[in-house]
Amino acid sequence: MPVTIPPYLKKGDTIAITCPAGYMAAGKAAACIKSLQEEGYEVVIGDTLGSSSLNYFSGTDEQRRKEMQGFMDDKNIKAILCARGGYGTGRIVDKLCFKKFSKRPKWIIGYSDITLLHTFLYQNYNIASLHAPMAAAFNDAGHEPFTGTLLAALTGGKGNYRSKAASFNKYGKAKGNLIGGNLSLLANSIGTSSDFETKDCILFIEDIGEQLYSIDRMLSQLKRTGMLKNLAGLVVGGFTYMKDCDRPFGKNIYEIISEAVAEYYYPVCYDFPVSHSNENVALKQGVKYRFDVNAEGSFLEEK
Repeated sequence: MPVTIPPYLKKGDTIAITCPAGYMAAGKAAACIKSLQEEGYEVVIGDTLGSSSLNYFSGTDEQRRKEMQGFMDDKNIKAILCARGGYGTGRIVDKLCFKKFSKRPKWIIGYSDITLLHTFLYQNYNIASLHAPMAAAFNDAGHEPFTGTLLAALTGGKGNYRSKAASFNKYGKAKGNLIGGNLSLLANSIGTSSDFETKDCILFIEDIGEQLYSIDRMLSQLKRTGMLKNLAGLVVGGFTYMKDCDRPFGKNIYEIISEAVAEYYYPVCYDFPVSHSNENVALKQGVKYRFDVNAEGSFLEEK
């Protein structure tokens, strides 16, 4: 089935901001709100942003679910920006009703823990979504090139990205639907309603703060389920703040990934600017891309 692309935004449209997972102080979203308003958008702020919650989450499961459901069903809201990830989306995604949303889809934006929502939408409803910087990214120094890709994508701009040549790159060309996100969440999705088919897709992965052996375990899990076997291509983003044990694992992150896909013949690139750092370009989940890895570097172009 063809993937449904939500309508692109125009000036005067409304973007809602919510926290479906971890807590975020309202002040950390101020720069984002100001930027969206300067772009000509109306902004609706959910109660979960800067909530009075005293634990990790931005509210109870029911509070977070109810707010997300309301924004999904509100015909006046044209996009939903998840202010932050962390953990918690998986606790509410199966309790959301997509009946109205599937008939009138809108852009859902975020990364990290929001990966589960992206893969859920793609696998169950063939609806595209936006893996992109969230609210706090607008505070970072030098954020403009990357938050700018989010603003461009919302109005229909097509992503056309490149990264420099890397020693572990595997050359080749591919076309396919782009899908992926945080590796920990992709592995966590297996066997759930957020599990997804990867055959003939371009998969992208990134992660932060994991033990090297944990990355190896996650990749082994994906490999054992067949998720790495029939890809069109693999885009390896940033793996930041990786950890090792007192007794070293014995391989660095690129060696671990390279070994996991050594038997496959599709193109693979490393150091692509999608990550938990400020280098995080907007990628439309489920949309067709062209992928080319050669001696000059790697190129990912929305078709």
